[in-house]
Amino acid sequence: LSTNSVPQSVVIICGAGAVGNSVAYHMNQNNWKDIVVLEQSKIGSGDSWRSCGIVGHFHSTTEGRLTTYSSELYKQLQNEGHDIGYRTTGSVNIARTKERMIELRRLEAEARIHGIKCEILDSKSIKKFHPFAKTEDLEGGIWVPNDGVVNPLSVCNALAKVSQDKGVKYFEGCKVLEILTNGWKVTGVKTNLGVIHCEYLILCTGMWTRNLGISCIPTFRVPIHPAENGYVLTRPVPGLTPTTPILRDYDAGMYCRVYDTGFLVGGFPKRARPLFVDKMPDYFAFQELTPNWDYFKPVYEQALFRVPILNQVDIHRYVTGPDTFSPDGHWVLGETSEVDNLYVAVGMNVNAVQGAGGIGKELADWITTGQPKAYLLPFDIRRFIDFHNNLKFLSDRVQEAVGYNYSIRHPLLCEFKTARKSRCSPLFTMQKEAGAVFGERMGFERVLYYDPEKPKEECMDPPKIEFGKPSWFEKVREEYYACRERVGIIDMSSFTKFHLKSGGTEIVDLLQLLCSNDIDVPVGSLVSSGMQNDQGCYENDCLLLRRAHNCYFMVSPTAQQTRIGEWMRRHMPKDGSISMSDVTSMYTVLNVVGPKSKELMSELTRTEMDVPGFTCKKINVGYASEVLVMGFNNTGEPGYSLYIPSEYALHVYTNLLNVGKDYGVRNVGYYALRFLRIEKFIPFWAEELDSHTTPFEVGRGFKVKMQKNHFLGKAALQQQLEQGLTRRLAHFQLEKHNHETDIWSWGREPIYRNGQYVGKTTSSGYGFTSERVICLGFVHNYDEKTGEPQVVSPEFFSNNAHFEIEIAGKKYPAKASLHAPQIPIVSMNGTSTKYMPKARIDTISQSTLDG
Repeated sequence: LSTNSVPQSVVIICGAGAVGNSVAYHMNQNNWKDIVVLEQSKIGSGDSWRSCGIVGHFHSTTEGRLTTYSSELYKQLQNEGHDIGYRTTGSVNIARTKERMIELRRLEAEARIHGIKCEILDSKSIKKFHPFAKTEDLEGGIWVPNDGVVNPLSVCNALAKVSQDKGVKYFEGCKVLEILTNGWKVTGVKTNLGVIHCEYLILCTGMWTRNLGISCIPTFRVPIHPAENGYVLTRPVPGLTPTTPILRDYDAGMYCRVYDTGFLVGGFPKRARPLFVDKMPDYFAFQELTPNWDYFKPVYEQALFRVPILNQVDIHRYVTGPDTFSPDGHWVLGETSEVDNLYVAVGMNVNAVQGAGGIGKELADWITTGQPKAYLLPFDIRRFIDFHNNLKFLSDRVQEAVGYNYSIRHPLLCEFKTARKSRCSPLFTMQKEAGAVFGERMGFERVLYYDPEKPKEECMDPPKIEFGKPSWFEKVREEYYACRERVGIIDMSSFTKFHLKSGGTEIVDLLQLLCSNDIDVPVGSLVSSGMQNDQGCYENDCLLLRRAHNCYFMVSPTAQQTRIGEWMRRHMPKDGSISMSDVTSMYTVLNVVGPKSKELMSELTRTEMDVPGFTCKKINVGYASEVLVMGFNNTGEPGYSLYIPSEYALHVYTNLLNVGKDYGVRNVGYYALRFLRIEKFIPFWAEELDSHTTPFEVGRGFKVKMQKNHFLGKAALQQQLEQGLTRRLAHFQLEKHNHETDIWSWGREPIYRNGQYVGKTTSSGYGFTSERVICLGFVHNYDEKTGEPQVVSPEFFSNNAHFEIEIAGKKYPAKASLHAPQIPIVSMNGTSTKYMPKARIDTISQSTLDG
């Protein structure tokens, strides 16, 4: 078959596995007609045919919504006459440890509010649902009745047949050799059968995708790596029925399901084996790896313990092959930042069929509308930088990423051990000696907290997973009070930093278009602003320093390094009149925080430190020149941010510590900063601020200048003001909650008002001043009869409203507010005042906001 008959197509999808076929199916559903699917071998011949075929619902919200859709789609296909082997069996998910059981209870509470049926089981009840499971040692489990299984290859063929019947053209035996671009936008592909031009290209090409990106001009990064993964098929098992439930033993990294008359037993070794490090094979169609029983044996031994009847049954076959994993255990989806109209859907982390239905739908909707309809930020390919695409990093990280599938997913305490200590602050060695415990963000080693008693060789070990009062609580308390009463030093060097410049005022015009705040401020001034999309929601949350009439210094969240660079590039004029440079590594950033920070800085700089709020001055600090000292920091406490040329970082840091001894200086980590911010109702990027949230919903209307002539998202924000807010971010203080003994809120907990579900928490921490656990969360107001969203007014939080937050199955009363609490604070001038939140709205009256 030659592609000469199809020299051009609007959409090309490369890869006819479960995901590629789902994308084709849903693009067709969205009325795209000119679609071509290219498959280098046969439909479903990659890793899809080897998938274990489990289709589960029991995941956190974002992932769970997509897998639930997959299940419904497969049920629909089966009912339409496609024999894909869909069968509802239910699943039993068990916990060996108390922390695992708490996680299951948290997931059950979250799943229940989204309509997913599940039931908490004690260890004795598990036997009733899964008679083959050993249960005496268990803490408990969860029964999910609607989980099921499919035949993965049949799913691929069914989706392909439906698409072909509706006009989608498939070419098997067509291998993509090169991706063609015009330098910034995809134009087509070169294959072994010829060249096909296109407007949109979607790569569902599994482990081959990274190399396609490397060989493209320009290159684009797809951080994935294959690792060995397999399962055992047993001989017939006496008493087994087609509806015997799936069993997941997370703590053992093992699962099993019915397969014909026996069990399919799979799992995830604690240390996986990376594959094809030196050279990727050209083809791997309907193939398996040479069996390596020693690799899988530890998993199967766990299965023998958990399902004793396996000791009486012979192994029929051991199936093993390559599966593709991402470095953080999440799918890799979306449009690349380097090449426009080029999308990817890879890194399925085993069992592509489970998420394929939902992934195909969301990606098709994304391409159709120009942006994702659902919250897909955790899966966005733009979460990576070049570091993540490094082969050495990927081959090391994949050894741990495989087992991550069944790890406890704590909203805060989630760190990897492998491929660490790569991007480090110049202060790393001194911080380590001071007892720093590090976590990683975008590959950057960030201090979580300081524990001088902890062995230095354990500084990279992830914090212990705890859902109650954490073991580092007292360490963070000391750091918190250093910032509140004396002076603390926080290394914030991981922030994304860009230098923006133009010959004339082009950069001012661009930033006025992209920013909802007024950025045309005097030279030397700072302005904090959101960058909104057409829906008025956040694409970025940034701090801008105007360094000259035609030059700005922009600081953004750490995770935004790729994403915001791409957003800026897409809106910059094509004539080259604006230059943008990533200067993230050029500056070391120290927050000097607390009431004594001015005295410390005055002594160190031998100046009066006349740096008013939201201004910046270049000041010599010791021998270091050109240090940018900003009258702003990230804690809500008085203090400064020092942007230090990195070659001076050690000198400045050492002097701060030496001079600071007289002021009670203390090193402070991220956890203390986090607790300071949450207590003061300061939202976080990717937790409260994202591409589905507007400034008015999070109480940041005072940073929006609606009187500006135009900025992206203005029309949507104006409409929201006129119609009223149907959801709002609220501040909650838990009551009748013992922080010493009760399970804490950590995020994603259901919020109830007068017994009715109204939202979920987004971030949580401990308020050392208020002496209680604090939560932030979005609240909706749904009509009890119709379910339609209604305006959330201030009265929604009074008028006999009783709020509760459900934590792992137990509800706690909570004091809710749209405003930060009044917290005593000591200014840098030594006068006692009260912390008062800024006015939430600047130019718009409260009555207008309330709708």
